[in-house]
Amino acid sequence: MQKKLLSKKGFTLIEVLLVVAIIAILAGIVILAINPSKQLADTRNDQRRSDVRTILDAAYQYSIDNNGTMPVTIGLSPTEICRSNVTCTGGLVDLAVLTTNEKYLVSMPIDPIRINSGDNATGYTIFKTANNRLTVTSYYAESGASITVTR
Repeated sequence: MQKKLLSKKGFTLIEVLLVVAIIAILAGIVILAINPSKQLADTRNDQRRSDVRTILDAAYQYSIDNNGTMPVTIGLSPTEICRSNVTCTGGLVDLAVLTTNEKYLVSMPIDPIRINSGDNATGYTIFKTANNRLTVTSYYAESGASITVTR
């Protein structure tokens, strides 16, 4: 008679648990390195930087076309800008002159967090100095960023 040799094929429970633990540790390191919430906040801040420059450029283009006169609704203290095509109330700055006939802007940029807020505010403020220098600011900047442009 021949002796049957039983060979055990497969993994032991310890080996499987060890591999799962190593994969979990590596996945945790990758998730921490990528940090999706920081990446999303940085993306929103980049959009805010672009929006602030866009608003400022449109206001200056308006002043160039109007012999150096800034839109009259821009005051000397930081005031939040009103959205396009709405009735501006509550002390918001109405910059409809920039969006009329889409001459300078198609529509007023809105902060990424404020898009679905339901109110008339954009999340950006604007004011001018006594020397007609404009400052546009996003006060919803994330991760401690300061997003302000003066020109």
